[in-house]
Amino acid sequence: MTYGICGLSLVPLREAAQFDAPLVSEVLYGELFEVIGTKKKWSNIKLADGAMGWIDNAQFTDLTSEEFAKLSEQEPKTAVDLVEFILKDNAILFPVSIGSTIQNCVFLGHRFEGQTSGGSVQKKSIPQTAFRFLNTPYRKGGKSPFGIDEAGFTQIVYKLCGLMLPRTATEQSTLGEVLSFIEESEPGDLAFFDDEDGHIIHVGIVLENNYIIHAAGQVRVDRLDQTGIFNVAKNTHTYQLRLIKSIV
Repeated sequence: MTYGICGLSLVPLREAAQFDAPLVSEVLYGELFEVIGTKKKWSNIKLADGAMGWIDNAQFTDLTSEEFAKLSEQEPKTAVDLVEFILKDNAILFPVSIGSTIQNCVFLGHRFEGQTSGGSVQKKSIPQTAFRFLNTPYRKGGKSPFGIDEAGFTQIVYKLCGLMLPRTATEQSTLGEVLSFIEESEPGDLAFFDDEDGHIIHVGIVLENNYIIHAAGQVRVDRLDQTGIFNVAKNTHTYQLRLIKSIV
């Protein structure tokens, strides 16, 4: 087994080994991963959150198993500003996104002087953190303030508050404790929504007073009731509620 680390700002993870393939997810600065297979210009990788896809070989650094194990044991430090800067070669600045894995910058020969989060889980901080992404455009596979999907949004918000979630809404729905009614929920809980066939297709973060913040077109706030998400502007329900879970 071989391993890798992302030393760039934001790298696409694609469904296939070609530049026009759909986006599965994105690899943020400092993220570690397993390399499952390789081609001439591409590697098939698996991130710690379970996301799998193809990455350009020119966009990551190889790791030995010993280096991977040592880096994996470090105390997590996550960039908390929407955009921060890494100092390279004591002269060159380049941007990194909120949610980037900063504890690995020393290994990469970089320096970071911004603020980070890490350590214990802070549920009370989840709603406030979620609002930092308000109006971020929806982008399938995205997980940055320049484009994010529904599960990428909940994942990055939870990561900033000290808990790592899987990459997809379906996987996230397997965690935590099911709540019977909206009234039992607290700000920071996750609400999941399904399609006509019962498949989980959407997730959002519960707010106070029966509101929800989620990524749909953009990160937005809507009403939440026992039927689902009610979009006031459209005067209709846009997602069908399946369950609410307390993850923290």
